[in-house]
Amino acid sequence: MTTTQSKYLGAALALAIMVGGVAGCHKKDDTVDGAPGPAEQVGRRLDQATDKAGRDLTKAADHANQQIQDAAQQTREEVNKATDATGKKLEEAGEKLQEKANENK
Repeated sequence: MTTTQSKYLGAALALAIMVGGVAGCHKKDDTVDGAPGPAEQVGRRLDQATDKAGRDLTKAADHANQQIQDAAQQTREEVNKATDATGKKLEEAGEKLQEKANENK
């Protein structure tokens, strides 16, 4: 097959695909029974699937965000408890040092 023939064959295939795509899309008025054409049906299903996927993704992101916020709150509470406990221990150690210093006077 020559280069020219390949170009014509490619153009003919592209034209056939475009004509097939247009022929698959019918308006309700263009059909005998008013039902959507096959391409429109596929398009609607694709729209529904992408809408559902978007809703599911948003729901999953919201759930993950809530879990992150809950974990952050729990971490803050645990850090506060640890800080308080450390402060008390340091205060006790300071009091003991003060007592030792007073005994040595």
